[in-house]
Amino acid sequence: MTVAWDDIGGLVDAHERFLAGAHVGSDVRHPVLDSWKRCRSAGLEPHRPLVSYAPDLAMEDPFLRAADPVLTRLTSSLSAVSMAIVLCDGQARVVQRRGGDRRLLARLDDVNFAPGFCASEYATGTNGVGTALAERQPIYVVGREHFADCLSPFACAGAPVRNPLSGRIEAILDLTCLREDGDPAMLRLVREAAHDIEAELLEQATERERALLAAYRRAARGVGGPDVWPRQPPEHGPTGRAVPVGPTVGHGGRAASDGRAGEAALGRVDLAVLREKAEELIASPHRTLDEVALSGGRIANLLRRPIMGAAGERGVVVEARVLGGPHLRHVELTTPAAPPALTPPPLVAAPTTAPPAPLHSHPLTPTREATPPAPGTTEPTPTPTSTDSWLLLVGDPGVGRLALLARRRLELLHDAGVRVGTTLDVTRTAEELAEVTVPRFADFAAVDLPDSVLQGDEPGPLGAGSPLRRVAMGAVHKGSHLYEVGDSFPYVPSTPQARSWETGQSVLEPVLAEARGWLAQDPARLERVLAAGIHSLITVPLKARGVTLGVVSFYRAERPAPFEDDDLSLAQELVGRAAICIDNARRYTREHNTALALQRSLLPRGRSEQSAVEVAYRYLPAQAGVGGDWFDVIPLSGARVALVVGDVVGHGLHAAATMGRLRTAVHNFCSLDLPPDDLLTHLDDLVGRLDRGEGWAVENTHQDSGIVGATCLYAVYDPVSRTCVLTRAGHPLPAVVAPDGTVDFVDLPSGPPLGLGGMPFETVELKLAEGSQLVLYTDGLIEDRHRDIDTGLDKLRTVLAHADRAPEDTCEMVLDALLPDRPSDDVALLVARTHALGAERVAQWELPSDPAVVSRARQAVMDQLAAWGLDELAFTTELVADELVTNAIRHASGPVQLRLLRDRALICEVFDGSGTSPRLRRARTEDEGGRGLFLVAQLTERWGTRYTPDGKIIWTEQPLP
Repeated sequence: MTVAWDDIGGLVDAHERFLAGAHVGSDVRHPVLDSWKRCRSAGLEPHRPLVSYAPDLAMEDPFLRAADPVLTRLTSSLSAVSMAIVLCDGQARVVQRRGGDRRLLARLDDVNFAPGFCASEYATGTNGVGTALAERQPIYVVGREHFADCLSPFACAGAPVRNPLSGRIEAILDLTCLREDGDPAMLRLVREAAHDIEAELLEQATERERALLAAYRRAARGVGGPDVWPRQPPEHGPTGRAVPVGPTVGHGGRAASDGRAGEAALGRVDLAVLREKAEELIASPHRTLDEVALSGGRIANLLRRPIMGAAGERGVVVEARVLGGPHLRHVELTTPAAPPALTPPPLVAAPTTAPPAPLHSHPLTPTREATPPAPGTTEPTPTPTSTDSWLLLVGDPGVGRLALLARRRLELLHDAGVRVGTTLDVTRTAEELAEVTVPRFADFAAVDLPDSVLQGDEPGPLGAGSPLRRVAMGAVHKGSHLYEVGDSFPYVPSTPQARSWETGQSVLEPVLAEARGWLAQDPARLERVLAAGIHSLITVPLKARGVTLGVVSFYRAERPAPFEDDDLSLAQELVGRAAICIDNARRYTREHNTALALQRSLLPRGRSEQSAVEVAYRYLPAQAGVGGDWFDVIPLSGARVALVVGDVVGHGLHAAATMGRLRTAVHNFCSLDLPPDDLLTHLDDLVGRLDRGEGWAVENTHQDSGIVGATCLYAVYDPVSRTCVLTRAGHPLPAVVAPDGTVDFVDLPSGPPLGLGGMPFETVELKLAEGSQLVLYTDGLIEDRHRDIDTGLDKLRTVLAHADRAPEDTCEMVLDALLPDRPSDDVALLVARTHALGAERVAQWELPSDPAVVSRARQAVMDQLAAWGLDELAFTTELVADELVTNAIRHASGPVQLRLLRDRALICEVFDGSGTSPRLRRARTEDEGGRGLFLVAQLTERWGTRYTPDGKIIWTEQPLP
């Protein structure tokens, strides 16, 4: 490094601010900052590292044989520079130290970076060895990046060395020099050296496998002695692979024609079954015999035999013999050539070459029957026979274990792809992830998400102490003492979960009892967790499209082995797939909530102020999402009320927005007091223009998608005459429930759906008894893919045949009887019980077309208001009636009718036979008239005009005192 920038103040200042609890952010590299946090959570102090010492540390001879030539070459290549090469075991304890001049070695001795001493993060803080082990990847640490003060004069680069077969970290290789001699290129050197050691380990495995194969041949020819075939099975080795036999897998042997005939006689399916069973047999240290059913009624017996090579290599062979069906012929087994040094042979192979004659000292069972087991054994004693036999697999017990793990991991990934994400529900997707991973991968699995994700929002940055909610929990048994589903809690910064969220990287804690950062979350609770047997943890962030949505924690308890790097990779793959599904569900939830909020904002809120009907209504969104159903109760002039139910085809934002357009249009048309058929005609014209995109200046690529289809039912009820006028556009028939419980579906002509145009809409007028119920609904109530419309109507008729129910009770009974728990279509239901405005609340006078009657009309109004006790309104009502009657006599024709209605407001109506509507305007200064309607508008709350078949009605409303 040309400039030791940490001396200028950058890292020194950042380190001091970190120790003081301040935020350092991008001033420190993420791996180093993560290491500092782990050191702080472990209680390590920079000025006092807790270095432990263990004498007589040693590593296994096979590993040292693989590492020695690599370390020798590396030492020779670095002889010209002062750099120490340090080899540590899998627990970060120094085993060997090579190279370096006296000055460097003396400085390293002063800080206890010597054989026997521990260099883990918990002992010495951030450094090349401990941090590489904690991060499980190569790391370069220089100067003040070291957490401990005593290590700041050094620069170091460390890399883990893994067993290439099991993936387990066997050692840590480190290069250390003084800070002024450091260079980031050290990271590349140590990484390449670690890969070279792993290659040497792989070559040792291939040599061992060839030795086992040679031992099998010697035993088959009767060359071996008693030591070749030990009576007890070998120890279950931690690593290893199966040695396949035959030229088709890359060993270079020659295949005889008889060998190919044997393979053809079995077939691909039978061979695949034999390979799988052989792997399972090798992985089972207490089993020696297996029986496999093949096609054509044949039976294959597999025999597992321990074997020892000339140099003491222990392994296992599996022989196969087929009983029944065509027999297999065999030739002498050819000696396969050695494979390339770094190319591992496949796990299994077909029996394309034949071994020598079977070993008669270990005969196989010819049939399904077997003699009783020998004393002290669990396997049946094989019965001698003479059948076809060949060598299927050679390896050690680790072969089958690794092969089975690989297959089970593939099966788990496949099942996860099928079972996770079956719905667009965040919680259910999290539950599916927990269900598919427990117990096949972990004994406990927990999914923690912020509440914002559950609501469909972006999670946003979560600081220290921000709570997460446990959404899903999978467990092999109760009593784990972990947080339960529904609990909300913050993770302290030192926990693996908090580090995963902050860095977006997975964290493996093989031994939870030593994970002090994890224990800091809740020491009392987590001590009980450890006592319950949970001992290993993998935490993976739920990341999708660059956003961290939550964290998933996998715990191991039942299996004594801790999680390994292969488990970490599998966990990342599982969570990565689930994260996409959860993000899709979150986005759907957001869009659904947006559409639902839009629709609910467009639907009626509360109940309108009117006395004509007692109303109850329900709206149920569909399972597929927000739809376009709507309803409305709109007060009209003259104490009347309009009842509307409509349905827009489709679901989602477009349907909801279209519904809002139509509902607004209906309100506007109602304000004009249009007759029902005229209103639907105007609405039909509007829908047609919307479908054609008229009035929208848009490009062809962004044209309005149109309404596609909409229906509507419109009814107007008058409580004075108790008449109801109805019309519909392609909508289901309304139902009328009489006071005696009789249910009739109104024989209402069906007009075309809105937007088609060309056909007039017909109306039907009914006389309803007081207390009748008018039931309006959308087609989702009576029709679905499992039930036709006639069946739905019959069921609805049965449910409605109870006139004594209140409208609210009617809604509940109808929905309970006709709808499933999750309807496939949205449903709108409107139930209105009619009331009548009695004669005692109505006053009406027929007036001739003579100006002389105006004074008599004023007196009649004053007398009626006095009878109703509304003397406070007498003066204004007298002026209003005077002006309206005078205008009707002066400007209209025919008889004049004056009517007062006492409802929620005092309504004054004047009817005449003219179709000309008065217009409010501002009179000029010199005008002698034209101010009458202006006075009416100022004295009343509302006024307007509605047309009748015989003329028009001018009406006003005044609030009651």
